[in-house]
Amino acid sequence: MKIDRTRIEGPVVSGFSGGGFRVDDNVYLGLLLTPSRADGWSPPPLEDLTADAFAPLLALDPLPEFLLLGTGSRLRRPPPALEAALPFGIDVMDSRAAARAWGVLRAELRWIAAALYPLD
Repeated sequence: MKIDRTRIEGPVVSGFSGGGFRVDDNVYLGLLLTPSRADGWSPPPLEDLTADAFAPLLALDPLPEFLLLGTGSRLRRPPPALEAALPFGIDVMDSRAAARAWGVLRAELRWIAAALYPLD
């Protein structure tokens, strides 16, 4: 499947650089993505992750359909209480897969968010 990048509205992860993600002319180690912006993110250790870490995403109106949570270079499960604390679902995968899924889903104009841990 070929992604038509001209159809994607908002930020696009165009590649990986070191332990981070290239978006436009910037490289972010940790990254929060919304349909309208990309921001650096300094997440806590995964086992300490709470809903507070997603404050900018919780302020979106409307709320995202779901969150792509990239857990670094490999898939790791967040604390079970995290999913119950958020008003939207979470799809957990490694950060590279989450960055690729972001592009596919945004090309479909899905209203989603992503939080990507650095690639360790």
